[in-house]
Amino acid sequence: MKQISTRFSMAVHILSLIAVNANEITGEYIAGSVNTNPVVIRRIMGLLKKAGLVDVRPGVGGAFLLRTPDRITLLDIYRAVNLLDDNRLFGIHEDSNIRCQVGRGIESVLQSELSEAQSAMERRLAQTTLSQLTAKFS
Repeated sequence: MKQISTRFSMAVHILSLIAVNANEITGEYIAGSVNTNPVVIRRIMGLLKKAGLVDVRPGVGGAFLLRTPDRITLLDIYRAVNLLDDNRLFGIHEDSNIRCQVGRGIESVLQSELSEAQSAMERRLAQTTLSQLTAKFS
């Protein structure tokens, strides 16, 4: 079973660190907190930068948010790091047998249901800001 990439939870972790400890952050500190390779952190930071959520400069405190934490939602973070085909969370197998009653209609029937599920998830992620999340850490 394929999961939503762990890039999302790592990106939330990274942005939370920056929001809470902006002046003390280094790439090494982030990698240590996330407990992963610094190369992975750099890749995720690159995606977050491309999405306009962070900027990065060399040195301590070199990573900073480009928006205040109350203006960054979990949906913003999710969209920044989850590279979806055609913006679809769920993939559907192709080339079903059209001579089969199920094969003929499965794609359109299932796509409608999965599209609604993705929309519900995205609406929920849009309701939580980074500041709401980091307030729960204390």
